[in-house]
Amino acid sequence: MTETTTTTPLSGLRVLDLATLFAGPLAATMLGDFGAEVIKVEHPTKPDPSRGHGPSKDGVGLWWKLLGRNKRNITLDLSTPGGRDTLLRLAATADVIIENFRPGTLEKWDLGWAELSAANPKLILARVTAFGQFGPYAHRPGFGTLAEAMSGFAAITGEPDAPPTLPPFGLADSIAGLATAYAVMTALAARDRTGEGQVVDMAIIEPILTALGPQPLWYDQLGHVQPRTGNRSQNNAPRNTYRTADGSWVAVSTSAQSIAERVMRLVGRPELIDEPWFATGADRAQHADVLDAAVGDWIAQRTRTEVLAAFEKAEAAVAPIQDVRDVMTDPQYQALDTITTVDDPELGPLRMQNVLFRLSATPGAIRWPGRPHGADTDPVLTELGLTEAELTALRQAGAL
Repeated sequence: MTETTTTTPLSGLRVLDLATLFAGPLAATMLGDFGAEVIKVEHPTKPDPSRGHGPSKDGVGLWWKLLGRNKRNITLDLSTPGGRDTLLRLAATADVIIENFRPGTLEKWDLGWAELSAANPKLILARVTAFGQFGPYAHRPGFGTLAEAMSGFAAITGEPDAPPTLPPFGLADSIAGLATAYAVMTALAARDRTGEGQVVDMAIIEPILTALGPQPLWYDQLGHVQPRTGNRSQNNAPRNTYRTADGSWVAVSTSAQSIAERVMRLVGRPELIDEPWFATGADRAQHADVLDAAVGDWIAQRTRTEVLAAFEKAEAAVAPIQDVRDVMTDPQYQALDTITTVDDPELGPLRMQNVLFRLSATPGAIRWPGRPHGADTDPVLTELGLTEAELTALRQAGAL
């Protein structure tokens, strides 16, 4: 379970994942996918809640199989003296620690940056919280949902006359997880030059703002507040979802002027191209009713297969609206092996998302899916040098 191939780019990197739900653990998963040795540290009696999130099979949480992949699993109560001392011993062997306790929690256990960096001056400590390590909200409890609300995402999502809409999945957490993995790699690159570790302060409310684009800049310079526009865009049109004759749906985008012109020719309305307002995306967006009617009427007379084939022939941008059943059989996803099969000792073959990107020389891999709670406690701590007597004592003290 501990072996990684020498061709993986992060082979030899040790990451301690102390985090839960979901940004911190996802960052650790990303690092593990490319060869890092990730040791998941969970409380002995209160495992990562993601093990119980969503559907399960035979009592085994399926989300954990994805989030916990490529991780060795140990238990440790950091609030106990034995747990604290053991973590410091682990920290001395690690390159990265990822945690998401509320600010001050590690310090309360005498496991703050002062103690961790003393144990290992080269350590990178990634602290992932809802609001960051300082500021008026820092000590509030928080989750990705609050970031989706605070950032402006919910305010611009939904139909104009409908309430603000939250995503039905962990969007802010996922963006923050990706950002944390990037931050860790940046800090490691800096360590290569300086020889010293540092703290990463990741606030989940911040990366989603980057994903939202130039809204603060627009407001600062123009006083512009982006409204809810449903599936439409203020920057181009036609851009919407359209129903086909067989009851399916497709999405059309015309972010490029040439694509917009191709779509109009395809749907039999080339005269619209000559309208003065057709020359820019923003002006086209002001005439979205006309353009949606032209595209929607044409699509409504054809099946999804016919629509997709015609758009492809015209080199216009279209995609089917797919649910997970379609995703699992989509030929492009199949060609990329985006949904791959992993063997699991508990549940047998599992199909899940593959590693995030492909490297030609040093590819990542899913070596195993999420393992049972505490499955690797004894092997990991024995490798650390703890004796059987020490393990027994720690268990008796409630530290393991």
